[in-house]
Amino acid sequence: MANVSIPLPRNGFSKPNYSTKRPCFTPSASTLRISCSGVAEFDGSHQKKGGLFNFNGIKGVACGILAACAVTSAAFPVTAATQRLPPLSTEPNRCERAFVGNTIGQANGVYDKPLDLRQCDFTNEKTNLKGKSLSAALMSDAKFDGADMTEVVMSKAYAAGASFKGVDFSNAVLDRVNFEKADLEGAIFKNTVLSGSTFDDAKLDNAVFEDTIIGYIDLQKLCTNKTIGDEWRVELGCR
Repeated sequence: MANVSIPLPRNGFSKPNYSTKRPCFTPSASTLRISCSGVAEFDGSHQKKGGLFNFNGIKGVACGILAACAVTSAAFPVTAATQRLPPLSTEPNRCERAFVGNTIGQANGVYDKPLDLRQCDFTNEKTNLKGKSLSAALMSDAKFDGADMTEVVMSKAYAAGASFKGVDFSNAVLDRVNFEKADLEGAIFKNTVLSGSTFDDAKLDNAVFEDTIIGYIDLQKLCTNKTIGDEWRVELGCR
């Protein structure tokens, strides 16, 4: 039996920091032991009809392959990739694309290229956003204060940190929207679909919720937002 002891960390190699220089991996003190066994020991002079076999050499190669596989598996565990937003679009008319909207995927949020409205200013826009499909639009840090967004479709939009103060969302479809840390003070949600949307740390002071369509679990999450006024907490059914 041949034994190969390779020092390996139990959870892969540790990498103390990230650098553009060649990375230096530091193994921990724990050890992974790989055992390779053969049926019998033969020397290089052993002959068999049809050829000459060096069984010790074969065992060495096989053991080396096993060791390499073990090193690869231990050093590079499978991890989920962190999803990131694409770089800010450099199109000169990217903000005006909101007036056309996403005409491909609509409610499914499919597009040929991102509808990038980040950092755009649509303050008091009363005409060009009504009824538009802004599915899967990137809206973080954009301003829509005072805009008329009635009947708009914003399925799967990313609106974290955006400002929607006083926006009229009546009859709009806002399902699966990320409103994290968005400013929705005085926004009007009348007959609005809010299923699957998140409002973590969003400002909802004086926001109006009337005949909104929202699932029970989503409602429980929405009700944890303490900025919702008492009148509308009753309307929503918050306990």
